[in-house]
Amino acid sequence: MPENDALFAPRDNPYLIGHEEAEKFFLQCWKNNSLHNSWLISGIEGIGKASLGYRLARFILEADENKKDSYDKLEISPSSTTFRLISNNAHPDFKVIERDYTDTDRKKVLKAIKEGEQLSKEELGELKRSAFIRVDDVRTVNEFLAKRSSSDGWRVVLIDSVDDMNNAAANAILKILEEPPHKALMLLISHNPGRLLPTIRSRCAKLELKPLKDAEVASLLRRYRPQLSESNVKKIVSIASGSIGKALSYVDNDAGNIYDSLCALNAAGKSTKISDILDFCANAVNDEDSYELHKELILKFLSEKIKSGIKITETADTWEYAIKTFSETEGLNLDKKQALINIINHICKG
Repeated sequence: MPENDALFAPRDNPYLIGHEEAEKFFLQCWKNNSLHNSWLISGIEGIGKASLGYRLARFILEADENKKDSYDKLEISPSSTTFRLISNNAHPDFKVIERDYTDTDRKKVLKAIKEGEQLSKEELGELKRSAFIRVDDVRTVNEFLAKRSSSDGWRVVLIDSVDDMNNAAANAILKILEEPPHKALMLLISHNPGRLLPTIRSRCAKLELKPLKDAEVASLLRRYRPQLSESNVKKIVSIASGSIGKALSYVDNDAGNIYDSLCALNAAGKSTKISDILDFCANAVNDEDSYELHKELILKFLSEKIKSGIKITETADTWEYAIKTFSETEGLNLDKKQALINIINHICKG
């Protein structure tokens, strides 16, 4: 894991740009004593929704409600006790709900705790999480909110993300939202709010975050990956779709060079060497993560080409072919390399 990743982890991240309007709105509600108990923070992945959620939580648990006029921003010092407790997942009035580790890997964590050992970053990174937030996870929220605040103040629950809840968990959360306890703040992170229960959406105030501007993504890339050349910053920004999370993932997985190779294959058109196509596709299926990355970049390439207005009809046909081929390959467990060869051939002929 790159050294700067620790800085970027939402619970540890004191730095946030691009969402000043959302912060201003939340702060004004707090100042006006009109703060809603439940907030839905939505937007595409990787734009800072969780970082904003932690920022709101730190502020609510730190700020002095008797001195509201003295606050003009939500920023809390990283050296404050509140910041450090939340960073260490040790604040008594703050609870995070996210997908838990699988039963097998949870036993590894509990065993390490029992034996007084600490898992390394590498070991933690290899642990697998469950597919969903389960109803048992949500029930712990009721237990948490049933207790009084340690300072007779706010209690904050952050769910990252509410999209991960199964039906039983979603219904359990809905019951909490219907009758929220006094001075309990619920922060729900969602990448796809349209898929949530309408009743969950209707009971939340909304902070709909927009994708970051290109200049903001570039600024954050320089901050978190200072070794990156300006030419690579520009390249990554052009394919990141306003997501710093996506941009960092692209940098760490050499997506820029993969995208360049894809553009070169397309530029060669019908003159593309079959050996170049085979090499590209062979590298793409080295492992599952590589395949998913190549798949994502292929669809992004086609989408950008359609937006550019170049050969719209032909490219749209290739887009539909690629979507269908990827879907059939995964649904029928077909050969992934052959699927990629077919799609790249289609791109070159288009």
